[in-house]
Amino acid sequence: MRSTRRPLPALLALLIAVTAALTAAPALAAPPATATEAPALSATDRAHVVAEKRVSDRILDVTVWSPALRQNATARLLLPDGWERRQGRHWPTLWLLAGCCSLESHTGWTAFTDVEDRPELRDVLVVMPDAGLAGFYSDWWNGGRGGAPAWETFHLGELRGLLERDYGAGPRRAVAGLSMGGFGALSYAARHPGMFRAAASYSGLIHNLHPGGPQYAFPTGAAFVQALLKAAGDDPNALWGDPEKQRRIWAVHNPYDLAIFLRNIPVHISAGTGEPGPLDAPGKQPDKAEALLHAEAVDVVDRLRSLGGRVSATLGEPGTHDWPYWERELHKSLPMLLDAIRK
Repeated sequence: MRSTRRPLPALLALLIAVTAALTAAPALAAPPATATEAPALSATDRAHVVAEKRVSDRILDVTVWSPALRQNATARLLLPDGWERRQGRHWPTLWLLAGCCSLESHTGWTAFTDVEDRPELRDVLVVMPDAGLAGFYSDWWNGGRGGAPAWETFHLGELRGLLERDYGAGPRRAVAGLSMGGFGALSYAARHPGMFRAAASYSGLIHNLHPGGPQYAFPTGAAFVQALLKAAGDDPNALWGDPEKQRRIWAVHNPYDLAIFLRNIPVHISAGTGEPGPLDAPGKQPDKAEALLHAEAVDVVDRLRSLGGRVSATLGEPGTHDWPYWERELHKSLPMLLDAIRK
């Protein structure tokens, strides 16, 4: 069952403190190593499950040692009815990706939405993985050196392989995500054609080279991404490099630039205008960060439609960066996502 505690709109709350200093502050150094950091990789190291925790009848948390991340990471599984370990059956699989800024990013969907109670999700395996504070569903550039964290390799290589081998995840997959996870959903589907049969983004950072403007909380889409990285304590250029000098790297991770690779699957995209809407608490202030994400969403939807893509959208409506809107859009897009993986 979902939590009754209303979360803070984490993205906006975390970022307001860094917005004013965004362009003036120097890049932060990479965080120092800690005593709990994993040892250097060996040639024989492999991803493997180190722990399981049965949270409820249908929720299983699986913790994986990941060479790609050089740390442990947890995925929450919402199990279908009749699931049994290693029974040889493989289930249609829905990946639900988390936003930024939570140390337990795998728990958000079950804590703050009704996914556990949705009857239409009782015959699919739902995968809700860790994503780091601001991992951005990418293998980080790290000044050209590569290496950890490699979230894309963890999710789509290591974790996927373990889930398909030991937990009944099947090859019919769909993906959806909120905020940073909305980026992840469209980026993963575009960068790996054929891996996902449908994708959805709710308030996603899906045009990270958007020109922005003074009416938004951040001057550009790239500034928004780099603010998240700074707020998480990371070097903002470690992810994809400098947004001008390494613009090509930014582009090959940017759903707007990758839209041609999404035109053959159904896609749903939503974002609020940033004005308080019907699901906001009384007195809620306008959300300029969500307004920028709305502008990004409009551009991506227009581009997909110009390419002949199959895209549905919820745009032009008031709403802020908060869970009630993401839950509403999950409900709206579930029929499309599930139809794609049940065929």
